[in-house]
Amino acid sequence: MRNAYWRSRKGVHFENLARHWLCRQGLSLLHSNYRCKCGEIDLVMCDAATLVFVEVRYRSNQLFGGPLATVTVAKQQRLRNTARHFLMMHPQYQQAPCRFDVIGISGRDQHGFNWIRNAFY
Repeated sequence: MRNAYWRSRKGVHFENLARHWLCRQGLSLLHSNYRCKCGEIDLVMCDAATLVFVEVRYRSNQLFGGPLATVTVAKQQRLRNTARHFLMMHPQYQQAPCRFDVIGISGRDQHGFNWIRNAFY
């Protein structure tokens, strides 16, 4: 139980770091931790007129491929389904172009962000 608590707290910490970093890059936050029965999207942001669904991944080391390798095909499908739900619940964004970005954060360097725009479709 304690490990789950700390994993959750760590996830919130790195999502906050990524959110602040992306805002400094010019994106604006629309929603954090959007949840539905399909899954969760860490950050929903706007980049000019484009709606951006952001997955934040942190790994303390590069074993097993690092943070970006953890966004599996199954995870991508859950994110797509959750994004569809978001658009269904927020019709004002249904005509906006959309993309999926992934932010990878590795190791102790909490400022070393690897931002993959259009990570998948």
